[in-house]
Amino acid sequence: MNRSNYEYKKSGVLWFGDIPDHWEIKKVKHIARFYTGWTPPSGNDEYYDGEYPWANISDLGTKYLETPVRKITQEAIDTLRMSISKKGSLLFSFKLSIGLVSMLSKDLFTNEAIATFPPNNRIETTYLYYLAPVAIPMNAGINIYNAPMLNQDSIKNAVLVYPPLDEQQAVASFLDRETARIDALIQKKERMIELLKEKRIALITQSVTKGLDPNVPMKTSGIKWLGEVPEHWSVKRLKYLSSCNDESLPESTDPDFEMLYVDISSVTRIEGITNKEEMRFEDAPSRARRRVRDGDTIVSTVRTYLRAIAPIENAEDNLIVSTGFAVLRPVNICSDYLSLIIQSHYVVESIVVRSVGVSYPAINASDIGDIRITIPPTSEQHDIVDKVRKAILQIDTLQSKNEHSITLLREYRSSLIHHAVTGKIDLRGHDAQAQ
Repeated sequence: MNRSNYEYKKSGVLWFGDIPDHWEIKKVKHIARFYTGWTPPSGNDEYYDGEYPWANISDLGTKYLETPVRKITQEAIDTLRMSISKKGSLLFSFKLSIGLVSMLSKDLFTNEAIATFPPNNRIETTYLYYLAPVAIPMNAGINIYNAPMLNQDSIKNAVLVYPPLDEQQAVASFLDRETARIDALIQKKERMIELLKEKRIALITQSVTKGLDPNVPMKTSGIKWLGEVPEHWSVKRLKYLSSCNDESLPESTDPDFEMLYVDISSVTRIEGITNKEEMRFEDAPSRARRRVRDGDTIVSTVRTYLRAIAPIENAEDNLIVSTGFAVLRPVNICSDYLSLIIQSHYVVESIVVRSVGVSYPAINASDIGDIRITIPPTSEQHDIVDKVRKAILQIDTLQSKNEHSITLLREYRSSLIHHAVTGKIDLRGHDAQAQ
């Protein structure tokens, strides 16, 4: 796999650079054909929930497409004269999420945002699987919304690197093997991140329900799934230890008041607040009303399955959160300890289990206030916070290292694919070497 084994020439295409002198540059329309699917009119029950799988862009992204969730009927296929995408074809998304690809292990239908490349004897489908996301999106234009845009003509006229068929097969074989190795490493690191998140929650839960001393005398908490707690601790309802939703923006607020707004989708249990949106009061949604201060803890009361919980630290004066949050303010309890115990497994799951509704589960703030929590002496609250913070810092450091490794692996994967499909790696005889 040495560049010096090739003689190179200018490709004439900026993003390909030099290519092996016996490779060619060809337009898609000269080496492959494709066609698109269609979307049956919505609201017509006769077209949907049939027996034929129907792929959308959201189904793409894995090497081999899993069975799509949505299905269409024979009537939809006949009425719209939809073409079937055959097993062995490559699917390529050219609208919205441009460049997502998957290969087919079974026949199905697609919507109009997906191009189907059926197998042919001029280009190896697996080679095209690696090449298409590199090459075709480079021909995208910009639509009126300043977003990338491809159409069927731009795909037909997109230029591809075109090696001999045996080298296409060698490149595909090499990338199958190497990307599988990289993907396995990424998967291991992603699993490690999940384990670290679980360890974080377990650490918090253990510390705020059992304390720091494993030898301390215990007593029954009176709460079935909490079990025993340290004998000198008390158990009280949350509403006696915190106030709720103390401050809100009045409707008379200056329309030009500039706020930093936090919605439920911008909060996670592990990362806290991930996004703050700048907006004026008159442009803000009606739910942008809750004021917060340092020391508060926000807890989502709608879509509680998201477990959107976060402590408020270093809050800006104009920080406003959604009325979909309950804003808990500590009373006779350490604010950091209150935040920890709200993040603990047993409190979070108490909120989820008390929620009402299937598709949009919600809980009243008063019901959150009825949840009983464990209260150690004040000095012990501070000790627990200090220990947990130090341990979480170590966990976060490990998590950051794994996230950085994943970023590097993904960059290496992309670079490897680009180098292989543009001939920067000499893969002639690859199969023999791999044996």
